[in-house]
Amino acid sequence: MIGRLYEIAETQGGFLTAHQAMEAGIPRSTLSYHATESDALERVGHGVYRLRRFPTPPQGHVIAGWLALTRADGVVSHESALELLDLADVIADEVHVTLPRAKRGLRTPPGVRVHFTDRLIDHRHRRQVLGIPVTGVERTVADLLRSGGWTEQIDLAIRQAIRRGLTTRRRLEAELPGKWRARLDAALYVDAA
Repeated sequence: MIGRLYEIAETQGGFLTAHQAMEAGIPRSTLSYHATESDALERVGHGVYRLRRFPTPPQGHVIAGWLALTRADGVVSHESALELLDLADVIADEVHVTLPRAKRGLRTPPGVRVHFTDRLIDHRHRRQVLGIPVTGVERTVADLLRSGGWTEQIDLAIRQAIRRGLTTRRRLEAELPGKWRARLDAALYVDAA
C-alpha cells in the first residue's frame, strides 16, 4: 500500500490527495489510519497528505495548496508561479492558484488565494514544475500586472527569465497590455546597461 502511495507522490514532491489514493484503490480509512504521528503519512490539509519519509521540498506549501484544488483544474499562478519558476526573491504569504471562472463557489483551503479567469490557460501558457502545472512566464507577468501593477519584482523576474532563456522580449510583448510596453523597455534597458 505504501509503495502505491509513493508512486503517486513521487512526481508531486511527496504529496498526494485522498482522491488520488482512492483512484489507486486505497480506501480513505486506510489514509486516516496511517496519518498518525508515528506512521507514514502526515495530513497537511483537507484531503491532502505528505509522505513523512519523502524529503519536503522548499516549495511544499505551494504543492499542498495546489493539490487541494487540483480536481478543479487549478494552475499555480501569480507570485507562487514566480516562486516555482525560481524568478522571485520573495515567498508569497499565500499560495496563488488560478481556476476557471466556472469553478467559483468552491471551498478555498486556508493559505490559498484563488484567482478566477475566463481566459483559458492552455498548454502554451503553462509549464510543469515538480509535476505541478504553473503559468508560464508571460502569463504570470500579465496576471501580476492585472492584479497589482508593475513592481520591481516584475522587473527582476523579467530580466532573470530572459537571461535564463525562459522567454523572449517578443513573447512578453505579445502577452502584455500595450500600456506596459514602455515599462518593459525600461526594465530591459537596465539589464543591458
